[in-house]
Amino acid sequence: MRILVVGGSGLIGAHVTAELRARGHDATTTARSAGPGVDHVLDLATASVDELGALLAGHDGVVYAARTDEQRPLPKPIYPVFRRDLVDPVVRLFTAARAQGLTRGVIMGSYYTYFERLHPQWRLAERHTYIRCRMEQAGEGRAAAGPDLPVAVIELPFVFGRAGDRLPNWAGPLDRWARSRAPLLAPAGGTAVVSARSVASIAVDALEQRSGADLPAADENLTWRDMLARIAGAAGRPRRVRHLPATAVKASLRLGGALQSLSRKESGVNPSHLGDLMVANQFVEPTTGRSLEAAIRETFPD
Repeated sequence: MRILVVGGSGLIGAHVTAELRARGHDATTTARSAGPGVDHVLDLATASVDELGALLAGHDGVVYAARTDEQRPLPKPIYPVFRRDLVDPVVRLFTAARAQGLTRGVIMGSYYTYFERLHPQWRLAERHTYIRCRMEQAGEGRAAAGPDLPVAVIELPFVFGRAGDRLPNWAGPLDRWARSRAPLLAPAGGTAVVSARSVASIAVDALEQRSGADLPAADENLTWRDMLARIAGAAGRPRRVRHLPATAVKASLRLGGALQSLSRKESGVNPSHLGDLMVANQFVEPTTGRSLEAAIRETFPD
């Protein structure tokens, strides 16, 4: 196969590119700015269908691995911004891919869409603009691709790993906290976790099989306390993680949401409703059977 990896300079894009080449496929990459491993510079936010078509010509498939910071507060209303960031570029990309006759695709999505399907009573898409746009991204991207271009959506939880100096965007604050002398506190609840290598393997499997499925990805499920303890241990500062009451978590986040609203700002994941998610078990049936330990130590080296 010849595959274009959009966002090829990022953590996941770099691992997907490496996995494709390791299996004997031809991978080319595009990113918003020049850098190591980037074959083409193109900003999907402004690229037209014709420009994308020229880039996709001669390829068999495409992987959308660009990332978005869902936590950044922005002036209200944020829905048009998130739609321009998450949905519109994917619709243009797969419109162009369909016109060029590509036969397979992958979108790197979020495990929140899995939980929206599994727990509709949580009202995630209604409460969180980021999750609403992730749902629209998958649905409208597939509609643009059409029936002859199956598009798999890999629903990502917390992703651990490293590619050169590229790390998960959430790793920096946790790294500083784990290495500090501050107490580690965590509520009940937890999350699925996966390594970037596992994500790459799942993505290339989906391309080879021409899968159009929703694919929740997980190596392990960890409570927040277990995750923080393993990060602190990897960083060389092992210590006990103390329990943080759910009431304190929810009250603090509701206050943050109220203050954000007073400043006429919003985040893609609404802090006023984030507490309910934090204390829930955001678990996914492990799909790889792999241990996460090596990826944790890569992300938070001693």
